[in-house]
Amino acid sequence: MTKERIADILARVAAGELSPEHALDELRHFPVEDLSYASVDHLRSLTQGHPEVVLCEGKTTEQVLGICRALEQAGGTFLATRAGDETRAALAGAFPAAEVNDLGRTVYLAPDPPRTERGRGMILIVTAGTSDLPVAEEAAAVARAMGNRVELLADVGVAGIHRILGRAELLKEASILIVVAGMDGALASVVGGLVSVPVIAVPTSVGYGASFGGLSALLAMLNSCASGVVVVNIDNGFGAAVAASRINQTQS
Repeated sequence: MTKERIADILARVAAGELSPEHALDELRHFPVEDLSYASVDHLRSLTQGHPEVVLCEGKTTEQVLGICRALEQAGGTFLATRAGDETRAALAGAFPAAEVNDLGRTVYLAPDPPRTERGRGMILIVTAGTSDLPVAEEAAAVARAMGNRVELLADVGVAGIHRILGRAELLKEASILIVVAGMDGALASVVGGLVSVPVIAVPTSVGYGASFGGLSALLAMLNSCASGVVVVNIDNGFGAAVAASRINQTQS
């Protein structure tokens, strides 16, 4: 349930175009809709600026479909993350207009009319390696769904540091950067030392044995000597995108 839809219902009641009884019927699932296996929060778009996002991991395909249907009926949109192959296929079949990102494992049904881009400027997502792209694509899909302009710069890690140094002009165009890196996680510090805007570092679970599933990259990023670098959890492209969106869309 979006702020715009609630405002429209209230305006129609005030104009005498809609009875209070019919308005209550349209708002019958607001703020929380009980599906027995999920309490769908239709208030989320008013409190946080975007509808509840569906984490598909740990849910059956039928549960994900039920939650997404409830969100679509209330607000005309939904965003599903960490959706496996079966779940993505089921959502694509049920919602042919939905945008499916197989690499990022996201499914997004845009509202009609779609959200316009807003915010201070561009969110730039930078990956150390091609293996980091699944997390980066999740971040990109989420940030775009929240109405931001997003660019992606892939495979510019410190093993060939000339690659990132050669893109300094693109780095300076960004209003905020998300740096996605596994292995030693050093790219976040390099980027943090080249720009004057916020940098959100995302450690990934990419790496060999001593990387401990991303823990070494996480600790390296937390100990960054570059100013203005903050860190989210391992593989948390979603969390980085939400934080970047809020920063980007906060008025100066």
